[in-house]
Amino acid sequence: MDCGSIQEMLVSFMPVIIILAIWEAVWKLIAMWKAARNTHLTWFICIALINTVGILPIIYILMHRKNSADKLFKL
Repeated sequence: MDCGSIQEMLVSFMPVIIILAIWEAVWKLIAMWKAARNTHLTWFICIALINTVGILPIIYILMHRKNSADKLFKL
């Protein structure tokens, strides 16, 4: 593989890299906001430092979501 083919390959993957970066940023911001609101400092730090293409933030959001039944009883 020469240097030109590597550059061509990187250019062809650039849209995928950009989409994954945006995906990660959106999920990370949502999860960090929820962790801060719930005072979960450990989760906040882990989400901030570990890049997992959105997997860790999605896990946090799913683990700490509130059930609609809980909202009904808190009226």
